[in-house]
Amino acid sequence: MYKLVIFDLDGTLVNSIFDLGDSVNAVLEAHGLMTYGYEDYKHFVGNGTRKLIERALPQDMRNDETIDSFHSQFALQYQKRCLDKTRPYEGIPAVLDELRQLGIKTAVASNKPDEFSRFIVKNIFGDGCFDIVIGKREDRPTKPDPAIINDILTALGTDPSQAVIAGDSDVDVFTAHNAGLKCIGCEWGFRGRQELENAGADFIIGSPKEMTALII
Repeated sequence: MYKLVIFDLDGTLVNSIFDLGDSVNAVLEAHGLMTYGYEDYKHFVGNGTRKLIERALPQDMRNDETIDSFHSQFALQYQKRCLDKTRPYEGIPAVLDELRQLGIKTAVASNKPDEFSRFIVKNIFGDGCFDIVIGKREDRPTKPDPAIINDILTALGTDPSQAVIAGDSDVDVFTAHNAGLKCIGCEWGFRGRQELENAGADFIIGSPKEMTALII
């Protein structure tokens, strides 16, 4: 039995693609730039919101100054609408309840900025649902660097052999393996089964209800 499950946030616990896409599109539209559909954004997300902005900008505008400016504008837009359409995936609340009843710790490790990660988790799942929530911090690199995972393991006093990561993209698989953990690939998220297989996910499940059997 694993003693700790570390969840990715976007595309794993919650479907946030609509609010993310709407927020970026609002900034792009304000500058007269081309906007994108939600399917495009599924491939833009995963490496943090700054990288999201970089990918959405035209190639000739991808310099640090422009990315920083657009990222600041995005943060203002996302702050206003980050809970408009974002919802937990069907079956996720039940799995979280079941894990708590089994005495298994849960955590969130996200490349979304820390303040947004905490705000969304608190407002969707409530206080105390997770033992710890950590998003992107200035003093830590983004996943797939294992720093955020190591911080969680240390904070919760858990050995890597007793923990598993659940996520929807190759970033989560690489993060898990870089930290010495196994990864449960969640194919209901943004990227799908093929990417998870190609990245070498240790397990792949098609719905949240399949997760508990792997944990225990």
